[in-house]
Amino acid sequence: MNQLQQDIQSIAAALAAVRAPAMPGEYDLHAEVSAALTRAGIVHSHEYRLAPRCRIDFLAGRIGIEIKKGRPAASALRDQLTRYLHSGELDAIVVVTQQAVALPESISGKPVRSVSLNRLWGVALP
Repeated sequence: MNQLQQDIQSIAAALAAVRAPAMPGEYDLHAEVSAALTRAGIVHSHEYRLAPRCRIDFLAGRIGIEIKKGRPAASALRDQLTRYLHSGELDAIVVVTQQAVALPESISGKPVRSVSLNRLWGVALP
């Protein structure tokens, strides 16, 4: 496993500890994610500007972390991730959603990892 894969795995493991309430606001999710990253010793920036009008929720090294409340539309999310990954600032992206959304394993040759919070809860939510 190379360093990028190890870093992605470390971030995903930290996010697996998130136990957000079923109906949090998006910024409540931001706080939970930031706390989980901090507990794991992962240095990160919040609301990092990748380009004009292009701001990712978190940046940890060269890995972006994007948080989506509910179940976002897959095509719109893919378009957003593509913009982010084309910024030249990111080597990979981890997407945190409340409900699972189908995403490709990579976009433009860069890894995309999904973390679905409802899977972490261990119950099916509406």
